[in-house]
Parts: sequence; structure tokens; C-alpha cells
Amino acid sequence: MPGPGAAARSAPGQYVAPAAPQGAGTGRDPLTADERQAAVRAALSADRPLRTQSKDVAGRAGDPQLISSALAEDTEGRTAEVRFYDYGDNTLVVKTVDLSTGKVTDSEAAKGAQPPPGVRESREAAKLLIASPQGDGLRTDYRAATGRALTGVDQLRVQGGSYAARPGDPAELRECGAHRCVRLWTRVADGPWIDTRGYVIDLSDRTVHRV
Repeated sequence: MPGPGAAARSAPGQYVAPAAPQGAGTGRDPLTADERQAAVRAALSADRPLRTQSKDVAGRAGDPQLISSALAEDTEGRTAEVRFYDYGDNTLVVKTVDLSTGKVTDSEAAKGAQPPPGVRESREAAKLLIASPQGDGLRTDYRAATGRALTGVDQLRVQGGSYAARPGDPAELRECGAHRCVRLWTRVADGPWIDTRGYVIDLSDRTVHRV
């Protein structure tokens, strides 16, 4: 699947100039699909190191992981806040984009900041859990609920939440917070919930743990 900047590439390493979004929203309405796409293009076009050197949730270089693109709070006009996560060095990058001009008006980077995971991150966490020996319970519960083997994430509906290490956690979870760790709420596609809250998936080092 193309990364968040793919729509803006005209050739490898080249980006087209951000265009004014079509189908723009008004007031405090949520961003339209066109506005979200325009905000991501603008955020990436203004930051060459981010778009060429960062890594996504699968470890692919030159493809920053998009977390979210939403209407910025406490701003006037149509302004977007775009969040990326660079898995190369565990850094959250937040860009503020004025959609009327296509310009980035603010840029921040922080380590140890862990907003809720995006859809792709939650799906990647589920893939790791399904493939892990630690995922035996999930696979067993899925078969009990459906009579079928669980072989891929498309058989599930997942939602993720970020996880930071807490006192008393196992040693292998101590990096959570500095690392991108998530817990999952999981259900069979068009079926019952399966309790996976006892697992923590460290997306930074691609490991699965019990908590």
C-alpha cells in the first residue's frame, strides 16, 4: 500500500507543490477527504528529511507513518494538524498546515509522546500478535468462535490504544512510552469480541508481550 506521501510524488524523490484542496469544508466541520490529503502533501513537501529518511510501522525507510490528519484546535480558519511517527528513531512529528495557503505554519517533534495509534498501526500490531507464539490464545478463541483458523488480520476488526510502562510491569515492557507500544480491542469480523487486552505489542521492536 502506498505511504502517506505517495499521492504527492511525481517521480522518486520529487514532490509536486501542494494544491488548494477541492471540496473544502467550512467553519469547524471535520476535514474533508480532500483537505486531509492536501494537509499530508503539504506537511511532507515542506520536510525532506521526514519524507525521505524516516521509517513507517513496517520498518520501510523513506515512508513516514501517518497517524492522523484532523482539524487543529484553537485556531481560526481551516487549519489541519498532521501527525506522523518516525519508527527510525521513535519520534512523533506534528505539522500544522494552513489549508488556505498550503503552507506549514508550525512543526514540532517529540520523543516519548504516544498518541493513540492509527488504523495501519493497529492492523500491524494485530498481524504481529497473530503470527506470534504469544498469540495462541487469540487463535484458539477465534477458532472456538468461528470454527475456522485465524490466518490474517482481515478476519478481525481491531482498534488500538497506546500503552506506556507502569510500575510492576515485566522488564520487557519498560521501554513502552519511549517505544511505540499498543494494546488491542479485537472482535471477529461481523462477530463477537475476543479479549486481547492482556497483550502489549511493541511496534518499535516488533515484539509481543503479556501484561
